[in-house]
Amino acid sequence: MTEPRQPSDPLEARQLHGDRQLLSTLVLITMVTAVVSSLGAPLVPAIAASYDVSLAAAQWALTATLLVGAVVTPILGRLGTGSARRPVILAGLGVVLAGAVLSALPLGYAALVSGRALQGVGLGLLPLALAVARDRFRGEDLTSAVALLSVSTVAGAGLGYPVTASVAEHLGLAGAYWFGALLVCCALVAAWRDIPALPGKAVERVDLPGALLLSAGMVAVLLAVSQGDRWGWDSAAVLGLGAAGAVGLLAWVWFTWRRASPLVDLRLAVRPGVAGPNAVALCAGIGMYGLLTLAVLVVQADGSAGFGLDRGISAAGLVLLPYAIFSVSGSRVARSVSRRFGPHVLLPIGCTVFASSLLFLLVWHGEVWQVLASMAIGGLGSGFTFSSLAVLIVPRVPAAETGSAMAFNQLLRYLGFSVGSALSVALLDVFGADELGLELSLAVLAGICLGAGVVVGLSGRGRSVHVEQPAP
Repeated sequence: MTEPRQPSDPLEARQLHGDRQLLSTLVLITMVTAVVSSLGAPLVPAIAASYDVSLAAAQWALTATLLVGAVVTPILGRLGTGSARRPVILAGLGVVLAGAVLSALPLGYAALVSGRALQGVGLGLLPLALAVARDRFRGEDLTSAVALLSVSTVAGAGLGYPVTASVAEHLGLAGAYWFGALLVCCALVAAWRDIPALPGKAVERVDLPGALLLSAGMVAVLLAVSQGDRWGWDSAAVLGLGAAGAVGLLAWVWFTWRRASPLVDLRLAVRPGVAGPNAVALCAGIGMYGLLTLAVLVVQADGSAGFGLDRGISAAGLVLLPYAIFSVSGSRVARSVSRRFGPHVLLPIGCTVFASSLLFLLVWHGEVWQVLASMAIGGLGSGFTFSSLAVLIVPRVPAAETGSAMAFNQLLRYLGFSVGSALSVALLDVFGADELGLELSLAVLAGICLGAGVVVGLSGRGRSVHVEQPAP
């Protein structure tokens, strides 16, 4: 996959064709579900107008998807470790398809949000795709496949914004969701054809009490974070939810540490070589959604606050194209750097490049090309970072735990997305919704990314990184 291989006989040629077809299907699944999950953010104003609801209510078209994604990801990761993996992937895509259709039908605002919640199930499929790749590929092929799958979710989210905006502008709100349903249909057909079954492997039992504790804690925290700027950060609802969520998550940690077969193996999650990527997933997620949120704000603001380019929703979506394109380039650069200097430099470099995109936007945000350049740098850093997370984690966990380990990493990433989206708005409230407030907000987000890079860099300094090869 890194270089075209020349098969020596027909059997090897068929095997190589099958490998490439399977990888194409896995990429299609991860990218399509990322695109569909992004069908909420650019359409919030249109949803508010079409259903005659407030912007705060319309924002639930995004919040519901993220909440469900965070809840189901560790559950799907555990279910997908045995022979249920293929049925879980197919069922997950079926639920996403049903959600897209429900959102497209003229059944009212409640049906739209319910459909968007169902679409959140697709966010939990990446760990299963990585587990499929772990079983099928070896050596450099595995590294290449894992990096490509990891970055496809980032590229899909970046592509989802401009594609969604364009489709909605020409086909209306319902057309955007019908378009999403069509994409999911294609992914479902490909998955039915190519995802292999796992005969003879027992289905893992799901730790239901642990799942309930984690789900309750995550939902409470994400609700508090995502709604804090609307309900008020000092409101009883936000403070109560935040406290309840924190208590629930602490209870889950205590409960999980005592379980023989937990939903997420926390001892595995904090082992050397895995703890760093997990921490970076959270911090990079904060930086990524903070950058996207503030960049869109800069493009759409009318200049009355001292900044803004006064462009429409289509322009705001299109400026994210460089982010999607350069995220793929970032993953390829990361592989070259890893081969030359070793994998321990990947995350520090990725975090530094991503922080650079925030600092670039801090200094230069008065022209469209400057926002485009910031997005390109951000895409490079994002692709470099997110493609490296799975590459670093997958070889360091037992094959049977790949889905569960990556599900936990993905959960931290979603938490980072929610915090980044809300934190960017909260920082503007604190610093002031003017140009100085924008610059200070970008500086804080850049500091988070740089801090994560420094910490993970120092933790690996002077120590060689041992990478376990998957068993044949």
